[in-house]
Amino acid sequence: MTRDARRKSITGIYHVMLRGIDKREIFLSDSDYTKFLYYIKKATEKSDFDIYAYCLMSNHVHLLIKAEVEPIGNIVSRIAVGYAQYHNIKNGRTGHLFQNRFRSEPVNTRKYFLTVLRYIHQNPLKAGMVDDIMHYKWSSYRDYLIHSDKKIIEPTLALEFFANLSSFKKFMDEKNNDKCLEYKIRDRYTDDELKKIIISFTDIDELYTLDKKSRNIILKNIKEKTKASNRQLSRVLDIGRGILERIK
Repeated sequence: MTRDARRKSITGIYHVMLRGIDKREIFLSDSDYTKFLYYIKKATEKSDFDIYAYCLMSNHVHLLIKAEVEPIGNIVSRIAVGYAQYHNIKNGRTGHLFQNRFRSEPVNTRKYFLTVLRYIHQNPLKAGMVDDIMHYKWSSYRDYLIHSDKKIIEPTLALEFFANLSSFKKFMDEKNNDKCLEYKIRDRYTDDELKKIIISFTDIDELYTLDKKSRNIILKNIKEKTKASNRQLSRVLDIGRGILERIK
């Protein structure tokens, strides 16, 4: 099966996400987080690119990167391969640590740049890990507010959009329904696994006895909870794919 071509950014700026294979944890201790940041820093010294934001979560990483000279894939690979080698040696494991292909999306407008910046910094908040993004140690948010010569981010571009740090902080703290790269990821199940998940919260047999409106409400709930494809849901539920595609 051929892969979809990676969309190219006209600004050179990309939102990148790396996820642990099979959703496994990629950071097991504070020293692991520190080592990943070391590999980012090391990569910036070898390649001509800027990091505008990062957030390291237990099983995935978000980066906001500007790469105009070297392909984005080379940069991400340099960071990921170095860290994976360290992680495997430290933990006595072999094989892939990250999903084979990282996800990326182009960031082509000022508005979306700021949306992604906030989305990355609010990841720990929305995951319920902290009640204030300032309290999360492994994101670039505090790098914007606290002066340090050891920063790996380039803060100038983002701060140019704000009158002062107070307005930057206010924007970063705003409640929102930002939907960026991670929301597009679908969980993958076998048909049997998906059917078991659906049965755990829905009586499938009841679907075929309901009126159209009631049936569609339940189908929408199934789609939202499982995030499975319409094609697979059509097979598992024995319901026309066109019906599922019309349910938003």
